[in-house]
Amino acid sequence: MALPDLTLDFVTALLPFVAVGFVAQLVDGALGMAFGLITNLMLVGFVGLVPARASANVHLVECFTTAASAISHIIYRNVDWRLLGRLAIPGMIGGATGAYLLSNIDASVAKPFVMGYLAVIGVYLLWRAWRLDHGPPARAPRLVPPLGLVGGFLDAAGGGGWGPIVTSNLLIQGAPPRTTIGTVNTAEFLVTMATSASFVTQLGFSAFSTAVIGLIIGGLLAAPFGAIIASRVSAGRLLIMVGALLLATSLYSLWRAIS
Repeated sequence: MALPDLTLDFVTALLPFVAVGFVAQLVDGALGMAFGLITNLMLVGFVGLVPARASANVHLVECFTTAASAISHIIYRNVDWRLLGRLAIPGMIGGATGAYLLSNIDASVAKPFVMGYLAVIGVYLLWRAWRLDHGPPARAPRLVPPLGLVGGFLDAAGGGGWGPIVTSNLLIQGAPPRTTIGTVNTAEFLVTMATSASFVTQLGFSAFSTAVIGLIIGGLLAAPFGAIIASRVSAGRLLIMVGALLLATSLYSLWRAIS
């Protein structure tokens, strides 16, 4: 009876991580952000992992969830391929660099400033959603490669943030919400692969915990639903959800960082 008991205990231990992975990926797939923030907060705040190990675990999980999410967004034609190319390459460079620095330097000092910035962006997006009917038409964003570089770096160094940083800034520049979310999610797969490879070279595979298995299962189950939501929800509602989620998560992260 030892083997069934052990299996039951293992499954029971995984269930909370499956639930977190499902919710985080559902939100991320629909809004283009928050998987890393939600899972990183849980791994640091509740599991007790140090920031470098938490970020490494999150990015290993995202290698699977972002692949599933990218496939779903491609199927639903939510991807702007030209924008993808301009985001992915600098994002990969920034992600690999951020992972290297986090593995060797404590990056927690910068986190309050990043979260405060994201809170301001959240407020702006809520205002823009309210003014959507009277605002400027959607247009192609101009500031893309530097945004990908910074977004990839901060995502790796802060344990999450590619979606909030990149998606919110592209929306501010006037990019249409549906293709912006789909493109950012698809580019995130390439950025995550580069970031994870950098973490492995610095920390080794021993840095990854069993929580990864549960997070992967939950994330893969939720990935197709996020793409469906993104393809069917109106632009105004997407902006409201993005702004509200960004404001809530960044304020919570800011409070934890300074408390």
